[in-house]
Amino acid sequence: MIKSDRWIRKMAKEHEMINPFSEKQVREGVVSYGLSSYGYDLRVADEFKIFTNVNSTIVDPKHFDEKSFVTIRTDICIVPPNSFALARSVEYFKIPRPLRHHRQRHALRA
Repeated sequence: MIKSDRWIRKMAKEHEMINPFSEKQVREGVVSYGLSSYGYDLRVADEFKIFTNVNSTIVDPKHFDEKSFVTIRTDICIVPPNSFALARSVEYFKIPRPLRHHRQRHALRA
């Protein structure tokens, strides 16, 4: 369900849905973050886990093998070929329960 910038602002301010919350879109360099008319652009923290399959392991998304990851802290992450990176957001999101249930019902119907 798509929500307007007004709804996002209200939920962030009244219910701490996004923390920290940037009420306006901030453009530092090329990549922007914050609230815009199209939604909320989050920031990626400086900690990445880069998957490298040097051990030729099977990738199980529910049980990642820590030996297959390299953890780095950097402002720029270059992902090597045949790899992927996991990142975490700077912002913490608390999704209201009615939205979670709405999404689950639609997923069950599909």
